[in-house]
Amino acid sequence: MQEYIGTGRRKTSVSAVRLRANGTGQIEVNGRKMEEYFPLEIQRDTILSPLKKFNLEQKYDIIIRLKGGGIQGQVIATRLGISRALVSQDETRRPDLKELGYLTRDPRKRERKKYGLAGARKRFQFSKR
Repeated sequence: MQEYIGTGRRKTSVSAVRLRANGTGQIEVNGRKMEEYFPLEIQRDTILSPLKKFNLEQKYDIIIRLKGGGIQGQVIATRLGISRALVSQDETRRPDLKELGYLTRDPRKRERKKYGLAGARKRFQFSKR
């Protein structure tokens, strides 16, 4: 069985994606069905958008392992992982996925809290008297 692996990250979310060739379209996320883990249709559409671009939804079985972050960060990380796995299988897909922005890792992270402040930038309330 041919397997293609891709890793995606976003903020603190990490997604390890395995595409198994000659599959039936089954998707497993952390041992659960995708509909169970990602209940919103828009989240599932975002994750599967690289596959829909090439009409490959029913061609692969996908196993996804997720850690950390929130749901939306996990969604974007998984999309990046699937895109990277598709490119590892066929390098000619790179320009199309790159044009859509699916191969770009979002570098933004949470800014650290600074001493003397309430948060990263928020200050404590100032009292003149």
